[in-house]
Amino acid sequence: FCDCFNIPIVTFVDVPGFLPGTNQEYGGIIRHGAKLLYAFAEATVPKITVITRKAYGGAYDVMSSKHLRGDTNYAWPTAEVAVMGAKGAVQILFRGESEELRRQHESDYIDALANPFPAAIRGFVDDIIEPSSTRQRIWQDLRMLRNKSITNPAKKHGNIPL
Repeated sequence: FCDCFNIPIVTFVDVPGFLPGTNQEYGGIIRHGAKLLYAFAEATVPKITVITRKAYGGAYDVMSSKHLRGDTNYAWPTAEVAVMGAKGAVQILFRGESEELRRQHESDYIDALANPFPAAIRGFVDDIIEPSSTRQRIWQDLRMLRNKSITNPAKKHGNIPL
């Protein structure tokens, strides 16, 4: 829809990931997630993303990340960009250890990864901005990208996941 009428896509991300479980699978979370992924990947309009809080795992990738040709990606200083939350990661990586050691590992994980700086260093986030400057940055980017022109490879039709 946005591509048809050249409407820019501005995405505010706060997603703790795809919740695993049979209820979600029966509800079609994989199918719906695939449609969202396809829509963001195929869109040729300006795509601006602001990570406000949590951006975990595959759900983050689907939400117009740099991996899906997002034009500009910002994160607030309170944002967390990681594969998964600290508690879940520690439960998987250190499941045989004592509760005290797991708490220490969780604290270390939070200090090291529960902030936007590792993602910015790797180029997944263009800039870390204060929430008060968000509107101005979006406006500047919309002006910069107003004449954006990108074409997808020539093909007869897409293969949208239904």
